[in-house]
Amino acid sequence: MPDISSYLPYIWPAYLAYLITVLSPGPANLAIMTTAISQGRRAGLFIALGVFCGSLTWACAAALGLAALLRTYALALEIIKILGGLYLIYLAWKAYKSARKPDKDIALSEARAKQTAGQLWLRGYGIHITNPKAIFGWLAVISLGLPANAPPSAVALIVSIFSASSLTIFTGYAILFSTRHALRLYRAARRWIEATMAVFYSLAGIKLLTSRI
Repeated sequence: MPDISSYLPYIWPAYLAYLITVLSPGPANLAIMTTAISQGRRAGLFIALGVFCGSLTWACAAALGLAALLRTYALALEIIKILGGLYLIYLAWKAYKSARKPDKDIALSEARAKQTAGQLWLRGYGIHITNPKAIFGWLAVISLGLPANAPPSAVALIVSIFSASSLTIFTGYAILFSTRHALRLYRAARRWIEATMAVFYSLAGIKLLTSRI
């Protein structure tokens, strides 16, 4: 039986590349940050868990070789890509409408409609699961971090280590951006933040819709 520790020299370079990707700004991280700022730590943590579960879903799919299957059935991948792009544009529209509302209307809206834990989780999961590039990102990480003859136990190790790190990062963002200082910043610059979100989500959605996978 091969020694798992012998694969560590392959894993570390891939791990550093993965950390840079997870830490960098993107639709998922932006959703976690803004939700934590505007709705508090609980909401931020639930959307972070949704994003993590979406990432874990793609990680398992890549580990099981489903990326190759999706490449074979290009239509299924194209449908996922279109749904992901449309979902990001929908989030952009919601952010745009929020940016145009006066502060008093925002306060009334928040008082009337509190999102449930399930709704927050689904929003985070939806952002990540409708991004087909995530599965190929995981496939690249596994390919970079392990040689072709790596045993299933080594694949499980890399998925476990990387997923634990992503969970820490996503929930860390939720905790960091749910502080009182962050809330004061959001209230002072709410319209600018929402407008920035609208632009960011629009660009990300258009890029996904027009990209070739």
